[in-house]
Amino acid sequence: MQPMTIEQILTASPASDGGGVKLYRIVGPNGMRGLDPFLLLDEFGSDAASDYIAGFPPHPHRGFETVTYMLEGRMLHEDHLGHQGLLSSGGVQWMTAGRGVIHSEMPQQESGRMHGLQLWINLPAKDKLKDPAYRHLPAEIIPVVTRPDGVEVKVIAGSFADGANSIQGAAQGIATDPLYLDVRLPAHAGLEVPVPAGHRALVYLIAGGLRVANRMIAPRQMAVLSPGEVIPLQAGAEGARALVLAARPLGEPVAHYGPFVMNTRAEIKQAIDDYEMGRLAA
Repeated sequence: MQPMTIEQILTASPASDGGGVKLYRIVGPNGMRGLDPFLLLDEFGSDAASDYIAGFPPHPHRGFETVTYMLEGRMLHEDHLGHQGLLSSGGVQWMTAGRGVIHSEMPQQESGRMHGLQLWINLPAKDKLKDPAYRHLPAEIIPVVTRPDGVEVKVIAGSFADGANSIQGAAQGIATDPLYLDVRLPAHAGLEVPVPAGHRALVYLIAGGLRVANRMIAPRQMAVLSPGEVIPLQAGAEGARALVLAARPLGEPVAHYGPFVMNTRAEIKQAIDDYEMGRLAA
């Protein structure tokens, strides 16, 4: 299989969102474009409650999917339709905003460590106005592959080939056929991750040191990979924890304004009008 190489390395920048939650953000090289179908990745993490306690009060979304992965802590999701889900350590919420959701994400703790990531993935034009949908994936239903050398692979979406076995992730049947893995590598351990042909692939380092194909990356850096079929990974002396992400590009125009991601400016204007008039998710 053809190994991938790094095309470029992106570094997360300090930012804040919601009620002032401090986080680090990566977007594509051309704003919301350039990593099709991926749009944005946020990492939030702090031991100081003042950095996260205000949470993310009610706000709208239309036209894409959000994937929230809680590494540590507890966050309550509620929306205008009455849906509710408590995210706790190791759990994932995969939300398809579709035609519209107005929701909040609020911490359920007043002290201690809160650490998580949120990924935005675009939807194809035909699905942008579909009904909202949710996949709540508690930690206990997400498969984890543990190899004899200590390598661990948590299969959140897609599939991971472990020798002769193919492990199916907890989230299936998603429009862009994504792969979402949480990979832990002991010191100097290596791993080759197969990726479906034609998928855009990314590796984001959470902790440690990691050689991705031909280059080292540091925490809060993302390797954007060339076309290929396998991602070679090699941990440094301190080991590594990383997200491996891949998905099928859509090849469609992207129009973006705040919490709305559509295909044309006219559709963005319609989303804003619908939100202001109370029709966003009617």
